[in-house]
Amino acid sequence: MSFVYKQRLPEVGAILEQLPLSPALAAAKAVRDRAIADIFTGKSDKFLLIIGPCSADNEDAVCEYVARLAKLQHKVKDRLVLLPRIYTNKPRTTGVGYKGMAHQPDPNDEPNIVEGLLAIRRMHLRALAESGLGAADEMLYPFNYPYLADVLNYVAIGARSVENQEHRLTVSGLDVPSGMKNPTSGDLTVMLNSVKAGQAPHVFSYNGWEVETTGNPLTHAILRGAVTPFGHMVPNYHYENIIHLRELYRKSGLVNPSVMVDVSHANSNKLFAEQPRVAIEVMNSMTFAPELKGFVRGLMIESYLVEGNQDPSESVYGKSITDACLGWDASDALVQKIAEMC
Repeated sequence: MSFVYKQRLPEVGAILEQLPLSPALAAAKAVRDRAIADIFTGKSDKFLLIIGPCSADNEDAVCEYVARLAKLQHKVKDRLVLLPRIYTNKPRTTGVGYKGMAHQPDPNDEPNIVEGLLAIRRMHLRALAESGLGAADEMLYPFNYPYLADVLNYVAIGARSVENQEHRLTVSGLDVPSGMKNPTSGDLTVMLNSVKAGQAPHVFSYNGWEVETTGNPLTHAILRGAVTPFGHMVPNYHYENIIHLRELYRKSGLVNPSVMVDVSHANSNKLFAEQPRVAIEVMNSMTFAPELKGFVRGLMIESYLVEGNQDPSESVYGKSITDACLGWDASDALVQKIAEMC
């Protein structure tokens, strides 16, 4: 086998002991857990916005962004719950390129996964301590989740992972809302099968153990648009798309029928400046059809301090080195507009 075993990864307990979650932060996280879970169970009529950089590539910039978001949360607290998007793994279509802070804590240095695991936990703890907001992260690698399980309020499963059995079964053991994106093909049946798997109990192997889960009733769908076999992007955020998904949910018998709409990716044709237009259309659909207010639970938005994106070698503070993002001013205005429409 052409594997070179470079270094053994530390046990989860060792990293949690080195970078512990304080009782005060655990209590703050629990409050946010309840507030977000209540949105998906229908106990709360607040709207969830998962908003932040495409990929968290710099601790200082990410924490500054989250601190700004905390101030904005105070302004819109009666209508919105703002959840920072702190995504520490970056899926790559070809496998080539920057794979996120967990893989490469310094984008301009060599990969180092041991240091990456420490870096992402340190960043999540700092962001929680400085803002009190907690965060969402994408579970690209299921074995990574225990390193962050005590700090995350939300977990997303990406379009390329949603058909994978290990991801589906792992979600069944989580106790926070977990969103399953439609695959890049746009197949909604695949997505709802993933939701069903996440809501069901399972016995399987995980991180060297035989484990048993009870199922995660907060597993739900995320619409992110699709790509045709010819490479054309097809949005699925329109009124007709959401109504159709709601009917599929009704027939499925799944609990807590819910959808988040990702206003980036194929829904915006990967044009970051189109995200506000997409978001406003979703909000207008909910105004037109009030029954959607209990179904569409929130939006996902890619946003950072500086708009656009850059090559890692350019080193513009707070500017994405992966997908292009909205800048802060446009993001602030969009959040307040959404709050007005709720």
